[in-house]
Amino acid sequence: MTVDNTTSKDLNLFSLPIRFLRREILPVLTDLRLAIILLLIIAFFSIGGTVIEQGQVPTFYQANYPEHPALFGFLTWKVIQVLGLDHVYRTWWFLALLVLFGTSLTACTFTRQLPALKAAQKWQYYDEPRKFNKLALSAELDGISVSSLTLILTKTRYKIFQEQEEDNLLYARKGVVGRIGPIIVHIGIVMILLGGIWGSMTGFMAQEMICSGDTFQVKNIIDAGAWSSQKVLKDWAVRVNKFWIDYTPKGGIDQFYSDLSVLDNDGKEVNHEKIYVNKPLRYHGVVFYQTDWGISAVQVKLNKSPIFQLPMAQLDTKARGRIWGTWIPTKPDLSEGVSLLAKDLQGMVLIYDTKGKLINTVRTGMSIPVNGINLKIIDVLGSTGLQIKYDPGIPIVYMGFALLMLGVVMSYFSHSQIWALQIGEKLYIGGKTNRAQVSFEREVLGILDQLNDQGKK
Repeated sequence: MTVDNTTSKDLNLFSLPIRFLRREILPVLTDLRLAIILLLIIAFFSIGGTVIEQGQVPTFYQANYPEHPALFGFLTWKVIQVLGLDHVYRTWWFLALLVLFGTSLTACTFTRQLPALKAAQKWQYYDEPRKFNKLALSAELDGISVSSLTLILTKTRYKIFQEQEEDNLLYARKGVVGRIGPIIVHIGIVMILLGGIWGSMTGFMAQEMICSGDTFQVKNIIDAGAWSSQKVLKDWAVRVNKFWIDYTPKGGIDQFYSDLSVLDNDGKEVNHEKIYVNKPLRYHGVVFYQTDWGISAVQVKLNKSPIFQLPMAQLDTKARGRIWGTWIPTKPDLSEGVSLLAKDLQGMVLIYDTKGKLINTVRTGMSIPVNGINLKIIDVLGSTGLQIKYDPGIPIVYMGFALLMLGVVMSYFSHSQIWALQIGEKLYIGGKTNRAQVSFEREVLGILDQLNDQGKK
């Protein structure tokens, strides 16, 4: 007896959390108002993550979101850093919102949608005339048989349920798929949330500025999830075969391109793509986007010397345009030299002396005398700005969207039901539907008209 009492107490202790879950937690989780509130909060912070630049260095936010004056009176770089608004989609609180929203949808699916589907699959005959009074639509016809109704319902794609021993009773339905639609919608949304969480936790983003002709491996990771791994970047590299810019007749940038090759460890090309804005390179789930450009170097020749390649650095113009510059010594002791400036890849180079006076303007391929030597500009080399992303959750998200669209289409189907009972010369008929009530009424009236026409014949 002692053992039995102890076991009974243990079972009671175990059932308490389950009762609390069913009575207190589940009603809150399955509340439609909670789902709407969570969805609005997620949408709000998603918009914030789109407006506020993500994954930038702290100095960027200090320069663009100063404390005085604060944007909207409160949004400063400190607020952004503390709340994690510089990487919204990887913050613990945003992921917690997604998990809570997904849990709410899952709970609603199991407590409401699945029971509704099971209820739709259950049916029974109406064997008493009084039961038809409870239906939204009902009618009584004289001189009409159930078999006549069966033929009409079959033509209108109803599934008929009728037992041979009780041929005076009939049940018909169609559109059960409409009950499955909301479940598919919930599954699709949950998959989208799971894909987003998985991508945030395992993906990464990098940025590289590579000179035309150089080969590189992705190293500059600027944002990565807690479980991200860069193993996918091993055993291959990328070579920038060429970078160039197409300009408009007025001198503006029309489009910039990068010709990229993916190389294996042996230097063999395994993939090749010309990329531009909105046309990336994809390899092993890693996507290379064309996002920026710059000037990396200038090639010059002094008298009959070999060709020198000098790096060019971007100058601080106080947001008045982009200019790159370098300095070239014209004497062996470096006591004299000239500065070269360029603002694009159209081949125009400005030459200044040590006093900041403009000496001349030349194009690539031209030579001019400077400080007693012949300076020839061979070429101005560009560099491509690449944004590299790896998000393994994208296939899950795409699959979720496909299920979401399929579920929405399925949800438009109405679940319509019709009952019939024949007692002597009287035929009782009635039906109901879960949506599109007006269309269902027209359909039932059409069925009644056909039955009346058959009765007149």
